[in-house]
Amino acid sequence: MARDEDCIGTVGVLSVATRGGDGPGEVRIKIRGGSETFLAWSEKPLPRGATVLVVESRGARAVDVVEWEDSLGDIPRLPGLPEVLGDERPCSATVFQHPTRPC
Repeated sequence: MARDEDCIGTVGVLSVATRGGDGPGEVRIKIRGGSETFLAWSEKPLPRGATVLVVESRGARAVDVVEWEDSLGDIPRLPGLPEVLGDERPCSATVFQHPTRPC
């Protein structure tokens, strides 16, 4: 079966734990505008819910994964920016006055 190059380098979450060399688990990754599930093989057992990086495609919807930790951690907050993304309130700035809240 042909390799699926699109999945290599994606990050996913294990929905079924891997068993190392004893058997695969299952990983859900965001790919091609949606989410897809693949058989996930790893060198060592990884628990359900672990974040993993896809490092190789075995073809036929099977991939090799390694445990992944985002080394950047949480995104730092900048003073004056809304606490949540998608703040839909309109900006209070007009041509005639300064904003009363960050835009």
